[in-house]
Amino acid sequence: MNKGLKPAAASIVDDLGELLQVLPPRVRDRLLQFEQLNDLIEVVLDLGRLPEARFPNQFFYTSDDPVDFADLTYVVGRIGRFGLDHRAGIQRTLHRISSLVNRSEEVIGLTCRVGRAVFGTVEILRDVAESGRSILILGPPGVGKTTLLREMARVLADELNKRVIVVDTSNEIAGDGDIPHPAIGHARRMQVPRPELQHEVMIEAVENHMPEVIIIDEIGRELEAMAARTIAERGVQLVATAHGNTLENLAQNPTLSDLIGGIQAVTLSDEEARYRGTQKTVLERRAPPTFDILVEMKDRETVAIHMDVAATVDSMLRNVLPRPEIRSRSPERARELQETVDRAHQKSEEIGEKKEAESLRKTGATGGPPIQIYAFAISRSRIERGIQDLGLPITVTRNLNDAQVVVTVKSQEKRQPYLLAQAQGQNIPVYVLRNNTSEQIRAFLRRLYGMPEDLRSPREWNFKLMERTEEMIMKAARGRQPVDLQAEAPQIRRLQHQMAEHYGMRSESRGEEPNRHVVILPAESEP
Repeated sequence: MNKGLKPAAASIVDDLGELLQVLPPRVRDRLLQFEQLNDLIEVVLDLGRLPEARFPNQFFYTSDDPVDFADLTYVVGRIGRFGLDHRAGIQRTLHRISSLVNRSEEVIGLTCRVGRAVFGTVEILRDVAESGRSILILGPPGVGKTTLLREMARVLADELNKRVIVVDTSNEIAGDGDIPHPAIGHARRMQVPRPELQHEVMIEAVENHMPEVIIIDEIGRELEAMAARTIAERGVQLVATAHGNTLENLAQNPTLSDLIGGIQAVTLSDEEARYRGTQKTVLERRAPPTFDILVEMKDRETVAIHMDVAATVDSMLRNVLPRPEIRSRSPERARELQETVDRAHQKSEEIGEKKEAESLRKTGATGGPPIQIYAFAISRSRIERGIQDLGLPITVTRNLNDAQVVVTVKSQEKRQPYLLAQAQGQNIPVYVLRNNTSEQIRAFLRRLYGMPEDLRSPREWNFKLMERTEEMIMKAARGRQPVDLQAEAPQIRRLQHQMAEHYGMRSESRGEEPNRHVVILPAESEP
């Protein structure tokens, strides 16, 4: 369903003054002259280059003199300590300062990014956040993923009174310093000493502090994906971001695809491939997704929501485009994007159905499970080889009760063993071969499927069979009299019944195996 939401009364806390105070005076003084200062995204200071102030869709130089070591030293001396991820911050703010270093670990560049707490951004996803289900957020850099996480932490902790733990790897969610920023409300924050230990802190949070919700920014390693699955299996709600812009990107990432259930290649048997109408090697979801809901952030105002990740991934693996729910603070944009998504999804489904129908037509699939045969005193391997060579929808079962047909050799029929008597007692037809040779077995398989000797493949036979069945149906319709079709295998009879129904005719099966056959009945005639 399309939801265009009215703009919420959002309030912004950016502590911009604290960031300006750590910048070199000549850069700070120039910045204060910009009318659009409140839209500042970041300040870039690279050694030997002019300092830059970056705004949405444009940038300006903030000095006519290039950056030197004195400028960099000025900033570094006024901020927190850099971690192993080369990130630092300013006490009790959300600003992030990232460094570029040379081979001697000397700072030769700084990216001073403005951190803002935007209250009200969660309104577009409030029902999703309050659902209690685990949520994964994707999107390109700069669209507000971390801002949304921060707001979700506050709403879940303060308004829903849940026990919320923020695993803050780079102090980006709750700010620099030991005291969390007020933007996360009453949520508690666990800092991560080193980025590679994030997965350990995630598990520690569950084991030591009994959270109902865990907030994580930037799941990017396999160990973190495994930790996320462990947490989800313990019944804790996860709200996290991950590297990747869309669900399709995530599915192609071997490290993180486990977050949506994992993708694996499966090799089908010949019979199963024909039954599905697919190639022998297909992609399938390996396990239930770690996250129930996936949110793609298109921009700061618009999101695409996949409410059922498992169903979405399964559809995607069948080459059907996902059909997310579009929400935007602009009703017009939401409606426009949703219509685009719906059209693409509908076209994708039509293409998928066309391909599936074509595949079924080419492979000769008959719309039902394979014929199951039980082999008594006959080489199972020879039968399976014959089935594979002829490409027939037949399988060999080891359980007599599952069999539709029993095949044996003449010498066994004369002895009348108990198993053959049991099959006859259950009305399972028994086919008797003269001997256990490959030629006899192939002839039996062709006869069982109803494929004449002069045809080389079931595909060719199915085309001829459908043409003949159609002729008989037309004959019954014109003459208004029942028409008996030739005895066929159960699969073929099922197809004949479906064809009769398609033409508005009735049909029934008569006789006993192996002579059971379909009778086409005109619509007005009685059985």
